[in-house]
Amino acid sequence: MINLSLEKNYLDNAEKQALSRGLYDFPIVDTDCHYMRTPMNVIAEYVEEPYRSRLRVYSGGSSRHILMDLGDRTVAHRLKSMPLYFRKEKPEEEKLPKEIYPLLESSQKMAIDYNIVFPTDLLTLGLNPASDIEVAIAYGFARWMTQDVLPYDDSIKTMLYLPFSDPEACVRIIKEFGDKKGVVGFLVTSCRYQPVYHNSYMPVYKLLEEKGLPLGFHTVSYWMERPFQQLNRFLSAHALGFPLYNMIQLTNLIINGIPERFPDLKFVFIEAGVSWIPFLMMRLDSDFLYRHSDAPLLTKRPSEYIKNFYFTSQPLEYTDNMKHLESVFEMFDAENQLLYASDYPHQDFDAPASIYDLPFLNEKAKRKILGENALKLFGINEPVLHAKIRREKALAKEGV
Repeated sequence: MINLSLEKNYLDNAEKQALSRGLYDFPIVDTDCHYMRTPMNVIAEYVEEPYRSRLRVYSGGSSRHILMDLGDRTVAHRLKSMPLYFRKEKPEEEKLPKEIYPLLESSQKMAIDYNIVFPTDLLTLGLNPASDIEVAIAYGFARWMTQDVLPYDDSIKTMLYLPFSDPEACVRIIKEFGDKKGVVGFLVTSCRYQPVYHNSYMPVYKLLEEKGLPLGFHTVSYWMERPFQQLNRFLSAHALGFPLYNMIQLTNLIINGIPERFPDLKFVFIEAGVSWIPFLMMRLDSDFLYRHSDAPLLTKRPSEYIKNFYFTSQPLEYTDNMKHLESVFEMFDAENQLLYASDYPHQDFDAPASIYDLPFLNEKAKRKILGENALKLFGINEPVLHAKIRREKALAKEGV
């Protein structure tokens, strides 16, 4: 079972928070967990030649195929997160792949019962100008996840990466993997340049709608973007980059009437916090009032469509006036549309207490944001309290 001593003092505070607030007693879903690497040497074995050989060459990392951003994200390693820990040997009674162990250990401490995992390494894959490389890596990742990771533990789920540079490949991936165990949706990385409103993507949206699978847009900052090169500090690019890319994708979707054409397709916007949502609602509504001819497919204001989208909470912005944050939550109906996300193990991750401790939320709203909204969106029925069960087994084994 899970050995609590392996993490030493990492996440001890998060565990204390979980215990004191009773977070082990109701289901919590982490909609954006990054506690998994993308081993290119492993993925290489799930693709055809010539891509197998090309990925094998760079088995030490993926930087040759995936653009890397500039900037010191850890501030000379003063901002710390728990290192990836892989056990050298697996107990005979446990058959889990080694990639799963650190994920389960961290989730156990934070009282997280389900993880929607996505590998950090693929966040900028959409910037690779070679579409065939993007498709090959997307297929390899999907096969690896559905064959070697997801079948082993019911608490691990994923939204599989879609290579949006090739709409036909997206359709094939959805058809091949959409019904696999643990696949609860599909995901596009927001930092890319393909126009999401192009007619070539309509079969993708239609298929996802028919299958009842949500489409996520996971954002990231990229300092090498031309407008950002005016910024001389990584802090600036990081603060503006994450909301910007999601704002672009969301605006294109709405103004071009994609929610009107596919009213049952659910959209999720990931890792941009929440403060940008009211700004965009008001900005688009204002322009729509006197330029509605630019959006002829819309039957209501842009903000009304936004209220039907889902958003993840992390990184929840700092404020010294909780009334401001409460107003933000009210504007986009956070109680029903917000999904808790940790973004663990990144330095700016949010433990579940970041939501539970908000003074303006009642108990019902806290539980909906921390888990119930995601359970409904991803079709997870009869949820199991995995974190509580693992913790009790680990403590029993240690004689505590």
